[in-house]
Amino acid sequence: MAFMLMRTHDPLTLKDALPDFSRTTHIFLPINDARNVSVAEGGSHWSLLLVSVIDGVAFHYDSLTPSNYNEAELATNKISTLLGRPLRFMNLEDSPQQENSSDCGVYVCIQMRHLLLKRLLSANAREKVSMSMGGKLVDASGGRKEMLKTIEGFRKEGERRRSQEDSRSSSPFAKGKTDSRSPPRIDS
Repeated sequence: MAFMLMRTHDPLTLKDALPDFSRTTHIFLPINDARNVSVAEGGSHWSLLLVSVIDGVAFHYDSLTPSNYNEAELATNKISTLLGRPLRFMNLEDSPQQENSSDCGVYVCIQMRHLLLKRLLSANAREKVSMSMGGKLVDASGGRKEMLKTIEGFRKEGERRRSQEDSRSSSPFAKGKTDSRSPPRIDS
């Protein structure tokens, strides 16, 4: 979504392809520095843009400051047009910094989870929440392990559902029954 926004001259042309943001309070956008849309593996760095729609502010978290500053500012301008309201861009220079050239995606995931679970969802509606990540330590190695564990859990869940589907479809009484937890099937 962020890449589409940044590469489109008029973001309003994407309105039908994007979610309805009318009741959205916050939008998390992973930002990539890819400039060539014809290269699937384009870009070499990821950062996070958190748009607080209710406050009119876009917070940029870059673990390799200032690598994605221009891209994040451009995405802010485009989403501002899409939302039909001005957004103030804040590049948070106190974002935790990676120690190598390969952890940026892990930083984006860890920061996104922290900001959502520990800041936004745990806050009282009346209190102001600090969006600074200053002083927050990021354990990239632990983050990678946690992500692999989550992916493995989803893979096993998918296998379990497929095996349940296979056992049901082998029964003559299972025809026509669907399990709301199984993945959707396409009629051919």
